[in-house]
Amino acid sequence: MSFLRSLLHMLWMSVTVIPVAIVLLTASIFVRGDPLYWIAVFWLRLAVVGARHILGIQVRVSGMEHLPVGETSSAILLVKHQSTFETFLMPTLMPHPLAYVFKKELLYVPFFGWAMGRLDMIHIDRSQRNEAFSKVVAQGKQLLARGVWIIMFPEGTRIPRGQAGTYKTGGTRLAVETGAPVIPIAVSSAKCWPRKAFIKRPGMVDVSIGAPIPSTGREPAELMKEVEAWIEAETRRLDPDAYP
Repeated sequence: MSFLRSLLHMLWMSVTVIPVAIVLLTASIFVRGDPLYWIAVFWLRLAVVGARHILGIQVRVSGMEHLPVGETSSAILLVKHQSTFETFLMPTLMPHPLAYVFKKELLYVPFFGWAMGRLDMIHIDRSQRNEAFSKVVAQGKQLLARGVWIIMFPEGTRIPRGQAGTYKTGGTRLAVETGAPVIPIAVSSAKCWPRKAFIKRPGMVDVSIGAPIPSTGREPAELMKEVEAWIEAETRRLDPDAYP
């Protein structure tokens, strides 16, 4: 049954992404910015709703009161990365548009990548690290000034359930450069949507949003240690069965 549900959800995402991407690409001829973003979020909502009704994955969120308020408030979200699910889920939860920092190779994915290329995202060439970070800072400052929040996965890649990756300081370096507060976010998505797994399982995915951590006057490495400590402790609390 789990295999059949997973297959149906994959088909659901494949069938829905094409018309939404076509609408977004067509609309991008006439408008840019937030209207295109919310078209993309519409498809992400379809993916999350499909996960609920087809896969049986429920979502429980705590800590929404910690998010900054105001149309031009700034924030850098640093999120635990266990599966693809949180990349779909986060824009559907947040009151502000989000800008992902992602590798430019994703732009070549048919429909999905083409649509991403029309959005205000930050795509980087990982082979040119110094230039890539300069681009992240330059674009990040412009986006944050407009009230667009930056979202990054400090572990860099999806990490198996019950494990911790190496937390890289790119997100906290950007926070220190821009003065934006850091919002740590823990998830337990791998309980239902395991890393690189086709078969998903029904259950509850918890998302816990931590209190903002000021970045002014901080060192990136020291700030990231605080972020890592909170995320890893909170992930253990959300999913104690994953940690012997």
